[in-house]
Amino acid sequence: MITEIGIVAGEIWHYLDQHGEVALSSLAQGIDKPRDNVLMSLGWLAREGHVILQQAGSDYRVSLRKNG
Repeated sequence: MITEIGIVAGEIWHYLDQHGEVALSSLAQGIDKPRDNVLMSLGWLAREGHVILQQAGSDYRVSLRKNG
């Protein structure tokens, strides 16, 4: 399972790099992975400081953290 979380985290990173800030619901549809895997992978990326999550109504906005 850890391997799958890492793979999905990589897909999320690439998706956000290409699309910029997106809604969590759009991200889950855009990478076409189970929502649970997307959430676990986002948690990993957030813990490592790679993404920013901001609540937007009933959804969340997700973006890559820019260095610099």
